[in-house]
Amino acid sequence: MHMWTQIVGKTRLALAPFQNHWWHVPLYLSSRGLTTSAVPWRDHTLELEFDLVRHVLEMRSSLGQTAAIPLSSRPVAHFFRDYLELLESFNVRPKFLKRPVEVRESIYFEQDFKHRTYDPEWANALWRVLMHTRNVFEQFRGEFIGKASPVHFFWGSFDLAASRFSGRPAPRHPGGAPNCANWVMEEAYSHEVSSAGFWPGDETFPEAILYSYAYPEPEGFAGAAVGPREARYDGNLREFVLPYEQLRLAESPEEKLLEFLRSTYVAAATLGRWDREALERAPFSPPQERVPALHS
Repeated sequence: MHMWTQIVGKTRLALAPFQNHWWHVPLYLSSRGLTTSAVPWRDHTLELEFDLVRHVLEMRSSLGQTAAIPLSSRPVAHFFRDYLELLESFNVRPKFLKRPVEVRESIYFEQDFKHRTYDPEWANALWRVLMHTRNVFEQFRGEFIGKASPVHFFWGSFDLAASRFSGRPAPRHPGGAPNCANWVMEEAYSHEVSSAGFWPGDETFPEAILYSYAYPEPEGFAGAAVGPREARYDGNLREFVLPYEQLRLAESPEEKLLEFLRSTYVAAATLGRWDREALERAPFSPPQERVPALHS
């Protein structure tokens, strides 16, 4: 599934106009799965959606054309072949790097017969986790009036993320992501940022986590007091982590997640000397319309 999202995400990268910090490349949560949203193409728009309820990849055009290919266990090479045929049926021929990025083993899609397993139950479960997490992140995002990213899904690292910015430029990022050019990370981290997200883990870190980090990391950040009590600072990842399994079993997981997001951001912004008064707002509650009393 990771390789499939890279293939579709690279299509969006090829077609969409550039936006700062690569905000034109992620996927977004939808009511069915993961979507590119409407991508400009010539004089109309295209949308690709991983429907993780019906388990199909559907492609739609604002001109009314619709087509789909099934999501089932098979080699990435076979999926890629069918995907290119799908694009061709819409007269779309994007140019993009035809191998994955931000992974240690980068096999060209057309040659990838190693990755071949798709589990519909787990794919649907991942989508539901992302959906519930995204809903809490949207609430958190509304408490910040400075520059902030959408809540989006980066297919390179395969994580849901949302970022807040101080407004100041950051030191040049050193890069180092596997099979990813340093200039990609330099653009992503061009300005001071506090970022949080959900990551299902990988072969080197086989634990699903909520995470929060700052770039550049201010002095004292690793030792900051954050909540909830299950959260910890991971020295290898250089970020605060909250194990998803512990969050899932909590009596009020949404409240614990908000506590994690708020407290780790406060640590980053306070230690980094952000202008918090100018960048933050209290949670907004619209005024209630007064209803006239009924008299008999």
